[in-house]
Amino acid sequence: MLVALGGADEEDVMDRLWYGGDYNPEQWPSPVWDEDVRLMQRAGVTVATVGVFSWAKLEPADGRFEFDWLDDVLDRLHAGGIRVDLATATASPPPWLVLAHPDVLPVTEDGVRLSVGSRQHYNPSSATYRRYADRLVRAIAERYGEHPALEAWHVNNELGCHVHRDYSDESAAAFRRWLEARYGGVEALNEAWGTAFWSQAYGSFDEVMPPRAAPTFRNPTQLLDFDRFSSDAWLEVYRAEARILRELTPDVPVTTNFMGFFKPIDYWSHAPELDFVSDDHYVDPADPAAAVFAAMTRDLMRSLGSGRPWILMEQSTSAVNWRPRNAAKPPGMHRVLSLQAVARGADGVMQFQWRQSAAGAEKFHSAMLPHAGEDSRIFRETAALGEELATLADLVGTRLTAKVAVLFDWDSWWALEQPATPAQLSYLAIVLRWYRELWRRHVLVDFSRPDGDLSGYAVVIAPATQVLSAGAQENLAGFVRNGGHLVASYQTGVLDERLHVLLGGYLGALRETFGIRIEEFTPPAEPSMSGGPVPALAIEGLAAGRASEWGEIVRTDTAEALATFSGGMLDGLPAITRNRAGDGTAWYVATAPDDLRTVVDAVLEGTGVEAALPHPVDGVEAVRRGDRLFLLNHTDRPVEAAGHRLDAHGAAVVTGG
Repeated sequence: MLVALGGADEEDVMDRLWYGGDYNPEQWPSPVWDEDVRLMQRAGVTVATVGVFSWAKLEPADGRFEFDWLDDVLDRLHAGGIRVDLATATASPPPWLVLAHPDVLPVTEDGVRLSVGSRQHYNPSSATYRRYADRLVRAIAERYGEHPALEAWHVNNELGCHVHRDYSDESAAAFRRWLEARYGGVEALNEAWGTAFWSQAYGSFDEVMPPRAAPTFRNPTQLLDFDRFSSDAWLEVYRAEARILRELTPDVPVTTNFMGFFKPIDYWSHAPELDFVSDDHYVDPADPAAAVFAAMTRDLMRSLGSGRPWILMEQSTSAVNWRPRNAAKPPGMHRVLSLQAVARGADGVMQFQWRQSAAGAEKFHSAMLPHAGEDSRIFRETAALGEELATLADLVGTRLTAKVAVLFDWDSWWALEQPATPAQLSYLAIVLRWYRELWRRHVLVDFSRPDGDLSGYAVVIAPATQVLSAGAQENLAGFVRNGGHLVASYQTGVLDERLHVLLGGYLGALRETFGIRIEEFTPPAEPSMSGGPVPALAIEGLAAGRASEWGEIVRTDTAEALATFSGGMLDGLPAITRNRAGDGTAWYVATAPDDLRTVVDAVLEGTGVEAALPHPVDGVEAVRRGDRLFLLNHTDRPVEAAGHRLDAHGAAVVTGG
């Protein structure tokens, strides 16, 4: 089994890459199942995820379990040499449960109770849901824990995907318990939340409510704490199921599928609970930045697992069904994106789903075996990819090493995008802007928490890391003192973990590291506010040109100004600074220059950071894993890279390189 991802004995390691997808045989009559196994073998499928949405089939009435059909499915897959990632089936409670216990249904911030008829229609804090889910998980684990096809356990599905936050009375009570555990006393909560403002002081925890719909701006720290609580509530859903699985099957690895850069859940807190990280990622073929964002997501997944291999649990072979317009993937794109995942540390690529549905809400979502059947472009590509992945089996378990880290922080994401801030910014857009420059240079990137271990990196970039605790500030300062190169963008080090302002010029303890003080933020006005185009800031010096998103009044102490603003109220003031601190260097970028390339070039110079290829090739991604060099062409035209001709949406996997 693939327990090696969680640290198992060598003889238990599956020596092939995972390749397959969600298999939902309950949607089809049993005579189709033999054809499924035959075609899976033809396609090179090694693993099938089974039972994700089968609760109503497994337990059609309260306490009446029917497993015979699943016995048959697992036995057929095992006979066909296909391993099983067996789901706990708890992602969609059956109608009979909701009818008997409507209290399990989630409630929106406006007080609307959501209904059955879709999926994930439950409140993560519901004791009733938890009781029934735990009973189902125990029954499944007791029945299948020793089945010879079992490869791993798949807990629930995409936790928090549709119900990000629940505002019911049951969640309100759970929120109060969470706050009491965090703060101890209500006085500490009042201090943290700054409740002296707007007469919000609480006399007891019983008075605290979730941040439901309100007349105007809600308390910022209350919002942040509810984000943290809600993320933890979903973690408890996972933990409850994982405890049962580990009690009954301690040698079988346990995972749940993440969703890339998913704002509602702090995956840094969830990832250590998984035996291996798995992820669902659906590229939009119509998005010109899709390949870069996909690469960034792969790097996050590898980083969440501290560098261990991970699994791409879901992707689409072509179009999805849930965008306003669902573009199909052109020939070759699915292969290139699958190889991208392997290149960036995945030990398997899976799809949703195996056989395309004939009914239901996802019937127009593509699959490995499409509506057209095996005589189709998609199935031919599916089989070809399976054959190619079989040749990469020796990469299983190999790791990658990066010398550049980008900080990624859910507290900063939540805080930066709250209302009542200097400007409505996109945290992901800021991170992606920096990541793109490293991607195009073929420089591998890890992601890290602000308080994570940075000792192995030459360069650390902090894009809009707005929230920094005292410990995180010291961690970054120590990184620079010890010879590291730290780059911070605007909106870094503005608030502490309570969302209290770091007074005296922002940055807190990092002011000395950067050698600057920040007096004021000056974001340009939106067109709708100014009545005209967005006024562009001009920059002279490094990254000379224009910038439009942000400006600041920066005063240098020991730092040197490498670029200055030109014109307007910022005329002559620093836009980009550099400061020597200890044995390292700290850079501060107070704007979003159109020409970020020159900044990244200057930062990387002399750091010893190596790229997979010496020169960028537009639209081409190069990554080294083990003894393979992956060359991936994400454009719709043939290109030459490293002496290899790559077709449109083509790839070459070179040994040695």
